[in-house]
Amino acid sequence: MIIYVDENDELQRLDNFLREILSDYSRSKIQSFIKNGNILVNRDAKKSSYILKENDKIEIELPEAKVIEIKPQDIPLDVKYEDENMLVVNKPSGMLTHPTTLEAENTLVNALLYKFGEKLSDINGEFRRGIVHRLDRNTSGLLMVAKNNKAHEFLAEQMKNHTIVKRYRAVLKGIYPKNEDIINLPIGRNPDQPHKMMVRKDGKESTTVLKVIKHYADATYVDLTLITGRTHQIRVHTSYMKHPVYNDTLYGAGKGKVSTQEQVLQSYYLRFTKPFSDEIIELEIEPDEKVAKVLKYLEGREK
Repeated sequence: MIIYVDENDELQRLDNFLREILSDYSRSKIQSFIKNGNILVNRDAKKSSYILKENDKIEIELPEAKVIEIKPQDIPLDVKYEDENMLVVNKPSGMLTHPTTLEAENTLVNALLYKFGEKLSDINGEFRRGIVHRLDRNTSGLLMVAKNNKAHEFLAEQMKNHTIVKRYRAVLKGIYPKNEDIINLPIGRNPDQPHKMMVRKDGKESTTVLKVIKHYADATYVDLTLITGRTHQIRVHTSYMKHPVYNDTLYGAGKGKVSTQEQVLQSYYLRFTKPFSDEIIELEIEPDEKVAKVLKYLEGREK
């Protein structure tokens, strides 16, 4: 297995990063694999404490591991845009963006392999074929996919330069105190819970622009623009501000009165430059089932 480190994965310890990738192994077992040379970074053996850098190449060959085959699956794709080099899909809530060692089926990558076969970028390895950026399992919405490596690099460069506009809609717990806000707080991995992120002084610069659409009695409907794209950025920032995303149990919201599949958060707008051209592509989708369900409840209480 080969994995390339992207900007959201860098600055982690090697063993902590691999706990997410090799989720069916304990941390001590992963550390033994690293020590025994079963895991190489840029073709060299590293210590478990090695701090990852963007574009590091991690090669994993475990002596006791069976080969995990990423199978194409006939899963419907909601394609919102497509050209010869890329596409944008509307990922449903509940679907993993790419496989892990524990879940190798029913992900977006499985669906992409069925529709496009080998006509997907492989810069980030077999587990992430075509994937330029990710959405959390329970976050729905627009996600870019590259059909070849050159298109992947073109889109990744736009993301690195923050020229891609990504906007989200969300319902937050409680009444947000400002109508407009810029949340500029550094985000890094939670050392005690590596599956979570947190605001920390030594984290990476992270900026979220928040605008209130409507205040309700005990919730706030907001529009959020990501200036940076850190893992769990919106969820971490809003939680730190004491107004976590509605039903986001991982970041402290608890279960609201309206039941949904975790966080009520949707990537609804994308604006980017079409690969190898100057054409601007702008896409926007309607509120998903979760957002619509919670808003209907909140509106009903207002009457």
